[in-house]
Amino acid sequence: MTRILITGGAGFIGSHLLDHYLTTGHQVAVIDNLCSGDKTRVPTTVALHTIDIRDAVDVAEVVAAEKPELILHLAAQISVRHSVTNPRNDADTNILGTLHLAQAAHRVGARIVMASTGGAMYGDDVPMPTPETVLPRTQAPYGVSKYCAEQYLSLHNRLHGTRHIALRLGNVYGPRQDPHGEAGVVAIFCGLIARDETPTIYGDGHQTRDYVYISDIVNAFTAAAGYTGHHDTFNVGSGTGTSVRQLLDAVNTAAAKSITPRYAPPRDGEWRHGALDSTRARDELGWAPTVDIDAGIQRTYDNLPETR
Repeated sequence: MTRILITGGAGFIGSHLLDHYLTTGHQVAVIDNLCSGDKTRVPTTVALHTIDIRDAVDVAEVVAAEKPELILHLAAQISVRHSVTNPRNDADTNILGTLHLAQAAHRVGARIVMASTGGAMYGDDVPMPTPETVLPRTQAPYGVSKYCAEQYLSLHNRLHGTRHIALRLGNVYGPRQDPHGEAGVVAIFCGLIARDETPTIYGDGHQTRDYVYISDIVNAFTAAAGYTGHHDTFNVGSGTGTSVRQLLDAVNTAAAKSITPRYAPPRDGEWRHGALDSTRARDELGWAPTVDIDAGIQRTYDNLPETR
């Protein structure tokens, strides 16, 4: 049994990780400010610390009290558009919040596995699929803040001999998805199509993203948690870019409908194409995606909440 602390544990990815580690018999506690997380996803038997990772004192107190061996760090500002309009808040949460956690983790000897971004990290005009060796050329403050957070974890590894890991995730989707940020388009499209409403595509719809189903993300975190090698950054993606039009077609197919979208101008801070080379994760972690986009979209649509 491992003592585990999940930041953002009431959120989309965090709650799936919470379910997994509870089912496999570990002792788990959660940090979540419930800004976007759902308290009902955290069982009453689990300690839920309703604090903000931007508060260094609160973070230090919780980590000291829980004494985790492993910290799964999901708490973050995840909206690309919000990062463009309010980069300071983005930096406060994603950079300073991670720094607070790393300092607290060092005091108790905990290892951090952090959710970073693959989609927003590399930018355009890079090889496709993109390996971790490509220097990030992000086009939004969100990608910059996540890259800075990664660098703080790497610095702690060099200074203190820790083994923190950053997972550069593709566009994660699945049941419980929060309709914010780039990956939220799956939740948005599924909800709109279910209600027979018209979805909006920003730009021409040919822009691509690397979509990864939530169960594959859980597998990546569990593999990284036990990793003993020397790498501290891993791409976690399918290696294939799916266009927004193709995504909408998949949702229409899952719903047995054929709703036509409206189009609007592209939004600031967005990149044209994205696909992640996850060879390192395959070779070092033994990880590979198992759920293809059509099957994942069908599962997501079939598990929409009744309220939609």
